[in-house]
Amino acid sequence: MKKRKRIMIMVAVLVVLGVVYVGFLQYKISQFSRMDAPKNADYLIILGARVKGTDPSLALAARIDAASGYLRKNTGTIVIASGGKGPGEDISEAESIKRELVAKGINESRIILEDRSTDTYENIRFSKKLIPSSAKLGLIVSNNFHMYRALSIAHDQGLAVQGLPAETPSMAVVKSYSREYLAITKYYLIKYIF
Repeated sequence: MKKRKRIMIMVAVLVVLGVVYVGFLQYKISQFSRMDAPKNADYLIILGARVKGTDPSLALAARIDAASGYLRKNTGTIVIASGGKGPGEDISEAESIKRELVAKGINESRIILEDRSTDTYENIRFSKKLIPSSAKLGLIVSNNFHMYRALSIAHDQGLAVQGLPAETPSMAVVKSYSREYLAITKYYLIKYIF
């Protein structure tokens, strides 16, 4: 009986620690999900997300909408569309972003393609090489659930950027946040342990 009681206590402690940890992650995500983007940024980096054939997923469409709204108001800002071509995608995420921005009235001459990246780390690393040398103020565009990790990775890579958060589609909230908790945990393990 004592052994069983010890196991029950250990399980209870692990459950409590798990709940506290998820609460901490949610707090960090929420801190970055309602940022006000400064005006007249020199550049935006739109982080890619899944493309279905040639059409952006709901999450990517929200990023494109947020970026196009900003670009229409800040006509001197250029945009780096970032994202390679993954399974089930007929075109790269960057190309899908570009097509949608052009359809929304953004001049093609303002759009730079980064079409090799396969994850957020590569989005940032490859896009960084395309930023004009004269540029100072930059913004990362992603969904609000992703903004904390995206900006953390960008800062780790030496980019002094701020965020332009896009809404997370309601039907994708549970899946997106669950995956992001795991992705942040992986980020912490890589940064602080390995």
